[in-house]
Amino acid sequence: MNHATKQNGLHHPDRRLFLAGGAALGLLPLLPKGTFAAETYRFNHGDFDLTVLSDGFLTLPAEILLPDATAEERFPILKRLGGDAKSAPVQVNIPLIRKGNELILVDIGSGGNFQESAGKLATNLKASGVDPASITKVVFTHAHPDHSGATVAPDGKLLYPNAEYLVSEAEWAFWTDADFDKKQPEALHGFAQGAKRDLFAVKDRMRLVSPGDEIVAGMRVLDTRGHTPGHISLHLDGGDGLIITGDAATSNVIFFEHPDWHFGFDTEAEIALKNRKALIEQAATDKVKMLGYHWAYPGVGFAERKDNAYVFVAA
Repeated sequence: MNHATKQNGLHHPDRRLFLAGGAALGLLPLLPKGTFAAETYRFNHGDFDLTVLSDGFLTLPAEILLPDATAEERFPILKRLGGDAKSAPVQVNIPLIRKGNELILVDIGSGGNFQESAGKLATNLKASGVDPASITKVVFTHAHPDHSGATVAPDGKLLYPNAEYLVSEAEWAFWTDADFDKKQPEALHGFAQGAKRDLFAVKDRMRLVSPGDEIVAGMRVLDTRGHTPGHISLHLDGGDGLIITGDAATSNVIFFEHPDWHFGFDTEAEIALKNRKALIEQAATDKVKMLGYHWAYPGVGFAERKDNAYVFVAA
């Protein structure tokens, strides 16, 4: 890969690719209907009421989305995603979950700390009549900037001032390691700076969780390590279940139809691939509904087997 190195089985992304994605916007053709989230999607699941809100979208380079694909394979897939030969947009879908007196956000988008096409969650919350002060919990699936970058508002205050913040113990330990820059490749140093900015800002209201722990009754933590060493997903009880995947599977097209392909921003590439395949296989076997962070809005649907791979069927 031209923009990432692979050491000891790990893919180490070049942070410039994330930041340069915004510059690629001018290269995109007219995006197809559905690329932008024009409506708010709501549904009930067991004891939970969910609203999928958009934080906008990101533009990712082909080298990151499709590092294992041949040149001939890349363009048709990028085109299906609404992109061109060099890059494609991906949605940012954020679930707002109500249960009793709890109002929970799973990830909070990038705020002003990423591409200009993202950072729209606060506006969309307001449009939905939700006061940021009413959020009781924020769950970070991991601490990449497009998931935790909106922690602190431009005025230096917490955007969700009354929330309890939850992140996995492994994720906290990875990013806040005092010797991070000595242990980890330079390509990850910028990500660590952003993660520390966000995590330390809420240190006094942080709860560290582990796989199997409950966020609230009926919502438990799943171990989906690989995209980052402490990445988690969530399982919600009700019916056949609902899995909020985070970035365990970054595309509902690429990694369903090509389950053996890697993703360029997975820190532990082989672990991520193994856990991604297991998650999709479990969902297909048990007919579990899924909600994906970067899937075509609203990102809610099912995995169905097709030949030796899967297809995504929207709910």
